[in-house]
Amino acid sequence: MSLPAADLSKQPDNRTTMDLGAVLPATAEVRGGHLFVGGVDMVELAREQGTALYVMDEADLRERMRAYLRSFRSRHENSDIVYASKAFLNKEAVRIVAQEGLCLDVSGGGELACALAAGFPAERIFMHGNNKTPRELREAISAGVGRIIIDSRIELARISEIAGELGVEQAVYMRVTPGVEADTHQYVRTGCEDSKFGFTMRDGFAFSCVKDVLAAPNVRLAGLHCHIGSQIFALHSYPEAVEVMVELMARIKREYGIELGELDVGGGLGVAYTADDRPASIDEFAETVTSAVRAACAKHGVAEPRLLTEPGRSLVATPGVTLYTVGIIKTLPGIRKYVAVDGGMSDNIRTALYHADYEPVVANKADLPRTEIVTIAGKHCESGDAVVIDMPLQSVEVGDIVAVFGTGAYNYTMSSNYNGQPRPAIVFVKDGEARVTTRRETYADLMARDL
Repeated sequence: MSLPAADLSKQPDNRTTMDLGAVLPATAEVRGGHLFVGGVDMVELAREQGTALYVMDEADLRERMRAYLRSFRSRHENSDIVYASKAFLNKEAVRIVAQEGLCLDVSGGGELACALAAGFPAERIFMHGNNKTPRELREAISAGVGRIIIDSRIELARISEIAGELGVEQAVYMRVTPGVEADTHQYVRTGCEDSKFGFTMRDGFAFSCVKDVLAAPNVRLAGLHCHIGSQIFALHSYPEAVEVMVELMARIKREYGIELGELDVGGGLGVAYTADDRPASIDEFAETVTSAVRAACAKHGVAEPRLLTEPGRSLVATPGVTLYTVGIIKTLPGIRKYVAVDGGMSDNIRTALYHADYEPVVANKADLPRTEIVTIAGKHCESGDAVVIDMPLQSVEVGDIVAVFGTGAYNYTMSSNYNGQPRPAIVFVKDGEARVTTRRETYADLMARDL
């Protein structure tokens, strides 16, 4: 694994921090040359808590949750927002989701355990996963989760058996792959026919499996689910997917006399990782989806269902910032300038995995223009270990604090202990106060499970 060839044509943009627009957390500002988020000085916070450090703008996070609820319920009263916790999960995040009235999507036993430990109402939990183990299914059904999204006939049989043993009826959705290809990275397309997820529509397979779900004892088919991908900018794929799903609902109504009352269209709304990105807004997404559902239901003669969507990245990515301390600077003439920090692929694997782009600033020089093109390298033993590849940055010195924006989604949840690196702490900031919600790992933590 290595970095892509340097883009030697790239020029500094000379933007200062506040020129970065939609990339910034909502409360970001510059005071006395320092970056502040949530009224907290990021330079001082880095010195107090150490780096690497995950920071979450709580006010921004809460407002995004409220915006989703407003946008959907003002257009489709019977709507719910299901936070996709795989994007970012700790107990404090769970508590905030509960306080803001959202439902919660968990994938696997560990995410379920976190939700339950934080006191999240089980009936508002949706359980996902393409290979939920029998143990995970038993944990979910025993806890009383509201919906399990089934992914295969094998899983259907397991749910039916476990629910029977426990003496309950479990409500489920069928996850359907609608054959719609979203315009996004191939690794995060999930709605196309060649997918490990769900029941394919090809050759009528999904429809034929409906009969099995309806016949299964101790199981109630409550609705359908689809998810076409992640980090989607072009919204045209959503009406296509909605049309497929509503047509399937209409066919089920005709053939079996059952009108399914719920439709989950997944998530996937993209975010701005760079200042030049122009993703759709939450309002535009809501208008696209609700209009498509309304039109498709009218066309196919089915009642408008309870409508659910599952945002993750578009809730937590932008409120998140990661702070690092610069340790080494190397300039390779005609090749690259490397700025090495005290983190890397252990706290942000997305750059190595997808060659993802991020906007960085020097937090203690936040009022200055970004006059250099640099690659912010991690500290790990991989040539491809980088946090930012060939992006503008202020003139940088050893000891500077670098803030990388848009890191709230998938950075913490995909973090690792590669090279024995303890995972960073998570700090929520709001109204000038900072509170640690997940402590920094210690070396003792790394060895705690060793015998």
